[in-house]
Amino acid sequence: MNVDTSIRRPAYDGIARLLHWLVALLVAAQFVIGWTMPEVHRNTLPDGLIAWHLGVGAAIVAAVLCRIVWRATHAPQPAALPPSLAFVSRATHALLYALLVAVPLAGWANASSRGWAVKLFGAVRYPDLTQSGSPTGHALGDVHGWLAWVLLALVVLHVGGALFHHLVRKDDVLQRMLP
Repeated sequence: MNVDTSIRRPAYDGIARLLHWLVALLVAAQFVIGWTMPEVHRNTLPDGLIAWHLGVGAAIVAAVLCRIVWRATHAPQPAALPPSLAFVSRATHALLYALLVAVPLAGWANASSRGWAVKLFGAVRYPDLTQSGSPTGHALGDVHGWLAWVLLALVVLHVGGALFHHLVRKDDVLQRMLP
C-alpha cells in the first residue's frame, strides 16, 4: 500500500524523533556494555565498564522520562493501519515503554542495594531505590537481566516491524520516525 506523504505532515516532530534515536543509541550502547562488562558478584566495585553501565542507565532513565512526557503532550498522528496491525503496533509500543522503564529501574534498585551511586553524567546523583543490603534490591538484579533480554527481543520485533512496513507494505510508517 503506497501512501502519498506529500500532503501529510510528519507524524513525529523533531523532538520526538531526537528522543527516539537518543534512546535507541543509549539502549544499544547499554547492551554492548552489559555484554562486555565483568560479572557482578557480592564484592564487585562499580568501576570501569560497570560504572559506564550505571551512567548509561541513568541517561536512559532521564531520556525515557523526557520521551514519555513529550509523547503524553505531543501525540503523533496515527498511522493508517489495518486494525490487526494497529493493535500489534500499540501493544509493542506499550511493552517497549514499560520495559524501557522497568529494566533501568530494576538495575537502579539493584545498584542501590549494593551501595552503588547512580549518577547522571557522573554529577547528578539519583536517590537510592532500595536500602543497602536489601534482598529485594539484590533479587531485582536478576529481574533486570531477564527483562533486558525481553527488551532486546521487543527491539528486534520493533525494527523488524519497521522494515516490514518499508520493504513489504511500502507504506510511510518507517519514514515517520526518520529525520
